[in-house]
Amino acid sequence: MNNQSNNTIMQKYQHLLLPVLAMGVIIVASNILVEYPINDWLVWGALTYPFAFLVTDLTNRFHGANDARKVVLVGFAIGILASLVLADLRIALASGTAFLIAQLCDVSVFDRLRRQIWWVAPLLSSALSTILDTGLFFGLAFGGSGEPWMSWAVGDLMVKWGVALIALIPYRLFSLNRVAA
Repeated sequence: MNNQSNNTIMQKYQHLLLPVLAMGVIIVASNILVEYPINDWLVWGALTYPFAFLVTDLTNRFHGANDARKVVLVGFAIGILASLVLADLRIALASGTAFLIAQLCDVSVFDRLRRQIWWVAPLLSSALSTILDTGLFFGLAFGGSGEPWMSWAVGDLMVKWGVALIALIPYRLFSLNRVAA
């Protein structure tokens, strides 16, 4: 590939750099923080991971479903590679599986609801996808471990739904100043 081709590729995907970096940071931080319980029903990663859905939804709103899928796939690769080094192997694999399935579900649901009132697509896509994410992640990461993973999963889901509601604020603020795809 020549230098001009590299520049063209960089320009074509430059608008996805910030979402991809944000996604990678959120995944790695969450995979590390999930190993630290706050109490018997909640782990620290529950407070950071829901923002991955905000990144996906904003990318979907402004750049469309195809670009949101690209952010999910590249964010997944960055996150899983870093997590394999920085987090427990079982957690990294559970996270990658749950992330990929749930985030692609989020993109599809959001895309189908994108023409509804502004809050419907991000809230419903996040609410439905977090159920899938939570069940897959906690079952794969902690099933059979003796840890209180079912209570962590319930606490995690409640926090994710709460963060999905709170995330409507930055979602709306970003949306007011941008043109949707």
